[in-house]
Amino acid sequence: MLLPLLAFMMACNDDNSERIYPKLEPPGSVLSYVFQQGGDGYSCFRIPAIVMTKSGTLLAFAEGRKNGCGDEDDIDLVLKRSLDTGKTWSKLSVVWSDAENTCGNPVPIVDRNTGKIVLLMTWNRGDDAIGTINAGTSKDTRRVYLTSSSNDGVSWEPVKEITSSVKKAGWGWYATGPCHGIQTAAGRMIAPCDYIEVGAGRRGNSHVIYSDDAGVTWQLGGIVPTVEGVNPNESTVAELSGGKLLLNMRVGNNENLRMSSTSTDGGITWSTPYNEPQLIDPVCQGSLLSATIGGSLQLFFSNPAATTRRTMTIKLSTDEGAKWDKKNIVFDGPAGYSDLVQLSGTHIGLLYEAGVAKYTNGIAFKSVAIANIK
Repeated sequence: MLLPLLAFMMACNDDNSERIYPKLEPPGSVLSYVFQQGGDGYSCFRIPAIVMTKSGTLLAFAEGRKNGCGDEDDIDLVLKRSLDTGKTWSKLSVVWSDAENTCGNPVPIVDRNTGKIVLLMTWNRGDDAIGTINAGTSKDTRRVYLTSSSNDGVSWEPVKEITSSVKKAGWGWYATGPCHGIQTAAGRMIAPCDYIEVGAGRRGNSHVIYSDDAGVTWQLGGIVPTVEGVNPNESTVAELSGGKLLLNMRVGNNENLRMSSTSTDGGITWSTPYNEPQLIDPVCQGSLLSATIGGSLQLFFSNPAATTRRTMTIKLSTDEGAKWDKKNIVFDGPAGYSDLVQLSGTHIGLLYEAGVAKYTNGIAFKSVAIANIK
């Protein structure tokens, strides 16, 4: 079995690494790019994830793809930091690079007690295709890793493999997130994930993994019950009132609708998934965020709200997902993956793939007033 070289790149802690650079504003565009196609030595950037640290620093993660926009090949997990809620961003740093292999699918979680940032990621050989991994004919398989930072993302601990704790034998492709994970009111860290079974075509399902020791060790949580004819996969999780969890999932073969499932035992078991007819989706990743605003829990959701990947939209539910009757169209053009973060009691931040020509043009950030989601 070939193990990755783990050529781990540490972010520098000198004045140069903290220099703030202005936002990129391409001509004729309303997009404020954090990562732009062809910049910083990468051909393409995809798969955004974002969190705010305990001290208020924004950490924007992405996959830096060296040779194109495909999901395989030479891919690094990269980061930019903002000290002013997304107005300006630091220069790029590399969180994890392993020669020409694939390092990606970031799921950051902030420990509210210590401020430590836990980051879950996945790895595969750059010359192993998704199809061969799922067929069981690849040179290696998809693996799961962990790192953490205790200084607001300036530097990161060496990566640690946790595959055997969170992935079953017989699973091929595996994805953490991609998007932020959560820490529940009871203290449990939960990361949304999905898998595909080896030799079963695209058969697989959404699930979660969890940690009860602030992200040091991880275990496999509940798998969403199977519904014939649909394939729930990339997922996002939020905590509702009373400790109830909501898992919202991208689904193939489901008439452009997303599905949700709930858990009342901290993610150990999940309900039979149900359709979300108010959440139109082009079969794409989305992001869920619960936030206490003015003393009440409000639930936010972002995705390209169309049957094709365009029209990046934030929707708001004030009744824990029963109705999604408020919205704000962030960008009415080509758009893809996204992640939400609470900036304050009045604003939500969105890190999202978008472009004037195509959604892989870059990853942009926008601060949205909650009052404008209506």
